Amino acid sequence: MRVNPILSQIGSYAIAAIQDRARHLRDAGRPLVDFSIGDPREPTAPFIPEALKAAVPVISQYPTILGLPRLRQAIAGYVERRFGVTVDPDSEVLPTTGSKESIFSTPLAFVDREAGDGVIWPTPGYPIYERGGCLAGAVPLPVALSGDFVFRAADISAAAWKRARLLWLCNPHNPSGAVIPLPELARFRELAARHDVLLCSDECYVDLYDDDPPPSVLEAGGTEGVMIYFSLSKRSGMTGYRSGAMVGDARAITALRALRTGTGTAPPEHTQAAAIVAWSDDAHVGQRREIFKRKREIITKAFADLGYPAVASRAGLYIWLKVEDDLAITARLLEHGVVVSPGRIFGPGGEGYIRLAMVPTVDECEEAVEVVRNCLSSS
Repeated sequence: MRVNPILSQIGSYAIAAIQDRARHLRDAGRPLVDFSIGDPREPTAPFIPEALKAAVPVISQYPTILGLPRLRQAIAGYVERRFGVTVDPDSEVLPTTGSKESIFSTPLAFVDREAGDGVIWPTPGYPIYERGGCLAGAVPLPVALSGDFVFRAADISAAAWKRARLLWLCNPHNPSGAVIPLPELARFRELAARHDVLLCSDECYVDLYDDDPPPSVLEAGGTEGVMIYFSLSKRSGMTGYRSGAMVGDARAITALRALRTGTGTAPPEHTQAAAIVAWSDDAHVGQRREIFKRKREIITKAFADLGYPAVASRAGLYIWLKVEDDLAITARLLEHGVVVSPGRIFGPGGEGYIRLAMVPTVDECEEAVEVVRNCLSSS
């Protein structure tokens, strides 16, 4: 059977191989603590599933692409509370089935493969930027990060700016947890506007932080020329609900609406009901932040004591640790029941680092660091 050759070039989603190995060990009865995939174990705040259950209809019908007006209004309300930016819920907000599908499909609306349009993204990074761009026919224009892992506009070459149609930011950054400061976001906006590049900012982790809240691209000039991607997965512990949002330039939203009428990607309305109450409440998010802050303290101290310092790791769901051989230490930890991700699976620049997702509970994190100490103290 013939398949798209791009699939062979980009390969499978790399983290799936680690999950397969972990599953085999678990099936064999081995106890595991899994830091590899961003799916936190804390229960979803009870008022959220209650809203979903109350909204399950007697007769099921297709949702609209635009989503419920109350949901778009709730998303706009969140944006105003969190960032101090007013957006039009009718023309600048579009609900999504999580953020992964919307990030993947966005290039389909804007890339002209015949013109040789390119897509820029930081590496190491979320693999979907590359996969979505390549399958849309874009020329890949990855930019390798290092040092503090903060993506800067000056990292992009003049040739890449000239060829690009889309530019992806991730703030806070996955996998490193680095935060792009507001003046740098403004510089990205300035150069993107100059080169007619749509600036796409993945801000799914923007509500997970220990100290100062990470800024949004929206704070550097509103919606013109930008698309922002939000998610309730980490903010509200709703990974399985698949509920997110795109907020941005009304012209881009119009194009994405047209694309999505052909893909049918809209959340069920009972999921939208749960999303409405989640976007409208900030108290439960503050409680989650405190839990993740405690996890970060436990994990970073344990690894630092063993000589593996955290790099960046200022916000978001992940801890980025400097090691000598990321594959070797991943394999060693896995055999002792601790699942982490080697940095290289997130692309060039990730070699020599491991990523830990703050997924296990606080108690599980404390148990895991004891295993880590026993495993690595003899290295």
